[in-house]
Amino acid sequence: MSEIETRFLAPPAATGIRLDLTGAVTRRAGAIVPLLAVIVAWEAASRSGIVTPFLLPPISAVLGRVWEDAISGELALNLGQTLFRSLAGFAIAGAGGVALGILMARRRWVRWFFDPIVSVGFPMPKIAFLPIFMLWLGLYDVSKISMAVFNAIFPVITATIAAAEGVDRPLLWSARSLGASERQLLREIILPAALPQILTGLQVALPISMIVMIVTEMMMGGQGLGGAMIAASRFADSPGVFAGIVEIAVAGLCLVKGIALLRGRLLAWHQETQEPTTV
Repeated sequence: MSEIETRFLAPPAATGIRLDLTGAVTRRAGAIVPLLAVIVAWEAASRSGIVTPFLLPPISAVLGRVWEDAISGELALNLGQTLFRSLAGFAIAGAGGVALGILMARRRWVRWFFDPIVSVGFPMPKIAFLPIFMLWLGLYDVSKISMAVFNAIFPVITATIAAAEGVDRPLLWSARSLGASERQLLREIILPAALPQILTGLQVALPISMIVMIVTEMMMGGQGLGGAMIAASRFADSPGVFAGIVEIAVAGLCLVKGIALLRGRLLAWHQETQEPTTV
C-alpha cells in the first residue's frame, strides 16, 4: 500500500473508533441519568417536607440502612436465602420446562396430554395457589422453591415449544435422509436452532422466579429479603422497608444482567451476536 493510500484510509478508521466510543458512552449515560434523576428527586422530596420521612425516608438514610445491614451480616444472610431459593426454583423450572417443551413438540401424545394443562395454567395468576402450597408443603424452603418452579416453568415450556416447532423442516428432512437418529437430530439440529428462543424463555422465567420468591417470603415469613421487609413493616421501620426495596432492585438487576451475559456467551456463534445492538 502506498503512502498516499495510507493517509486516506487511516483517518476514517480512527473516526469510526471515536464514534463507537462516543456511542457507548452515550448509551451508558442514557441508562444512568434517569436513575440519578429519580435519586435526586427522592432525596429532595423527602428533605423538603412535601412528604414526611416516615412515608418517604431520604435515600441517604435508606442507603445508610443498607450499609448497616451489610456490616451486620443480615444482608448477606437474607440475600443468600432469597437467591438460593430463586435460583433453585429457576434451575428446576428451566430444566423441566425445556425437557417438557421438547417432548410436547416432538411427541403427539405428550402434546395431547399436557397442552390443555399449559393452556389453562400459563395465563392464570398462579400466586393464588400459595395457600395450597402452604397447606401441603409447610412454610419452609420446599414450599417456597415449589412456588417458584410452578410460576416460572410455563414461559419456558411455551418458548421451547415455539422454538422446537420453528426449526426449518428441510434441515430435519436432510438429516433424516443422511441416517441421523432422533437423538442426533435433537443434539445437532433442534437444540442449536431453538437455543435463542429457549434462552428468551429463560430470561423471562428468571425474574418471575425472583418476584414470586419475594412475595412468598412475605407471606410465609422467615429469613430472606421478603421476610425482612415484612418484618420491618410490622415494626413501622420505614427505612428498613425501603432498604429492602433497594436491595431487591439491585439483586434483580444483577440477575437480569447476568443471564443476558450468559446468553451472549452461549450464542457467540449466532447471528444476533454478530450484529451491532441498538439497545
